[in-house]
Amino acid sequence: MQCSPAEYADRLERTRARMARSGLDGLVVVDPANLHYLTGYDAWSFYMPQLLFVPLSGDPLLIMREMDAGGAHRTAAATPRERILGYPESLVHQRNVHPFDWAAEQLRAHGFGRRGRVGYEGEAHFLSVRSFLALQRGLPQWQLVDAHDLVNWVRLVKSPHELELMRKAGRVASAAMQAGIDAVASGARLNDIAAAIQFVQTTGIDDIEGDYPAIVPMLPTGESADTPHMTFSARRLDDGEAISLEIAGAHRRYHAPLARTLVLGRPSDRLARLADVTAAGLQLVLDGIRPGRTVAEVHSIWQSHISAEGLEKPSRLGYSIGIGYPPDWGERTVSIRGDEQTVIEPGMCLHVIAGMWMSGYGCELSESIAVTDAGAEVLTSAPRELLAKESR
Repeated sequence: MQCSPAEYADRLERTRARMARSGLDGLVVVDPANLHYLTGYDAWSFYMPQLLFVPLSGDPLLIMREMDAGGAHRTAAATPRERILGYPESLVHQRNVHPFDWAAEQLRAHGFGRRGRVGYEGEAHFLSVRSFLALQRGLPQWQLVDAHDLVNWVRLVKSPHELELMRKAGRVASAAMQAGIDAVASGARLNDIAAAIQFVQTTGIDDIEGDYPAIVPMLPTGESADTPHMTFSARRLDDGEAISLEIAGAHRRYHAPLARTLVLGRPSDRLARLADVTAAGLQLVLDGIRPGRTVAEVHSIWQSHISAEGLEKPSRLGYSIGIGYPPDWGERTVSIRGDEQTVIEPGMCLHVIAGMWMSGYGCELSESIAVTDAGAEVLTSAPRELLAKESR
């Protein structure tokens, strides 16, 4: 179990309070991060249809593949074993029947087929069209409505227990970043650099165990550094090239991302200037994060800074973080941009990513932070500047 029974009970209570405010009688949860948050369940089972049904009152029901349900009680300790149901293996990858046909039958049998307004996670990566249609067909009394990431918003403010997990994830991220920096050299293959990072991500540091991250190491290199989210191949680094490393440390599914840019040799004048502006702007933003301010107000600090330097950044400056499962470590809630009116509160965790992607070059500097009463607590650690190593 990730945390105490009392914490799981509090999470469920806050989820139900938000459901009540949204006029929902029930909620279908399929996002593996939200399943983990509400039950503790943790397994690589999310590639198959699975759901947690949360009624406004009464015990939730967890439904998954039969072979996964058999051992789910070992991690989903917040859910009684009798409330974990497994659909037959004969329903896996069939053309004319679907596992959620069976799930709908079970929901009806457990008294959840009555007329009501039921939310679903319309942005979740693992709610397929077939899954949705099966629920719609099997539970015609339900008025299915998009819950708009309801549980994700409940997750936005972290408990003291969660904040400690985030701090540990930050330490893993910092160690993995150093391993990546150490592996960068003229002629080094990108996949070998990724392997060095992944070793530390998995093993962890000191007494802090690692975990698999939601995203592989992203290593935009050379001219492709003008584009984020590039992964890796077997190509070798050339003298004079810059490489951006965007990674995360994960600890018990909690994620702390971190990005830095490193150049082999002397950086060009345009990259050096971009890095100086980016580092200064990131520091201004970190200094400006305070409870009570809106996210838009914090973003305006960045915007004013880069505008004065004649630069633009169309993409957002960051987003909320916490529990992560593939394919994303973000929470899909707060985005740091000019139209985000969410008020900053203690307990929020954000990945502030000052990624500047120009034409043919770019620079990424980021930190993961937790909001405290005093401001931003930086969870990650690496020199906050353009890094350089001697070329051959």
